[in-house]
Amino acid sequence: MLPDIQFVQRPGMIEFGWGHLAAELLPRAEVLRAATWTLANDAPAALTYGFAQGPGRLLALLATRLAVPETELMITAGTSQALDMLCKQLTKPGDVVLVEAPTYHLALRIFRDYGLRCVTVPADQQGLHVAAVAALVKLLRSRGKRIAFLYLVPTFNNPSGVTLTAARRAELARVATALELTVIEDEAYAELWYDAPPPPPIASFAPGGPLIRLGSFAKVLAPGLRLGWMQAPSALIQRCTQAGMLDSGGGVNHFTAHIVLALLQAGDFEPHLLRLRTALCARRNALLAALARAMPPGVTWQPPLGGFFVWLSVPATVDTTALLARAEAAGVSYIPGERFYANGGGCNELRLAFSMLPEAELVEGARRLGQVLKREIG
Repeated sequence: MLPDIQFVQRPGMIEFGWGHLAAELLPRAEVLRAATWTLANDAPAALTYGFAQGPGRLLALLATRLAVPETELMITAGTSQALDMLCKQLTKPGDVVLVEAPTYHLALRIFRDYGLRCVTVPADQQGLHVAAVAALVKLLRSRGKRIAFLYLVPTFNNPSGVTLTAARRAELARVATALELTVIEDEAYAELWYDAPPPPPIASFAPGGPLIRLGSFAKVLAPGLRLGWMQAPSALIQRCTQAGMLDSGGGVNHFTAHIVLALLQAGDFEPHLLRLRTALCARRNALLAALARAMPPGVTWQPPLGGFFVWLSVPATVDTTALLARAEAAGVSYIPGERFYANGGGCNELRLAFSMLPEAELVEGARRLGQVLKREIG
């Protein structure tokens, strides 16, 4: 029989590789109340074909929440579908896409599906180097290359956990506007901050500029909802909503959108988000404490201020892709760092996700990984 879900638990394996929410963190009661209310009170609207841009009431609510015009918003089937749609609208095979190093590995998969060439931009603990963006744009254009857009995860980056500073966000917005460079900021984790709120989105520094912002309910509610949103210039929103797929089928995940609308209107979202932040912060703290106890000298990491991940660097003599088989033999798994680099790199890095595992497994997983690395490093 084919599986129902993407994740498969291997017996005896502590799975650090999956950036999923733990089952007990999913808002089952809140979604049940919202779905029940929707079917009892809003069924005719929720069960028919939806407006291509998304339900008007949800767009109005999001516009108020995000402080942007409704004409610059549309509902999407999550960030991945939004990226796929933007690739259809903005690219042709052979175009260049600028990406961070490291960046979200499954975005790279989508870009490869469209035959795009990824060029990496260096970053540090303050995020993307904006001067390098400007220099690369000018260099590539001077060579006749067409740059489709810059894609980045500026807040609690997946995988590194780094957040682009407010000063660099403002500078990137200025550079993007001056160079007419489309920037796509993936803000999937922006509401999952644990110590202090992140800086304002890049798009807020240049209203009307060539800036696109993607948000998702996958990380803050449930990935199975397959619901998110896109903020973009109204002309691009209109191009996307006039696509044949939406003309034929109406707005994406229309019934789900009505459930999320009801959940938001009931006032259930903010209390859930607060509980989620608290639970994830506790998991993060448990993993960081366990790593401090278990890791040998030469293994380093920066405590993430939000999101799902801790990014480890190990000595350059260790290849984390080759090490994975030995780690799994010891009962612990992770994602090797090289998967997050478009053009090579990350061989001595790895990503640990703490969002799905209970604290006891986080501690045991760190212990197992520490033992493997101690044997490898010597």
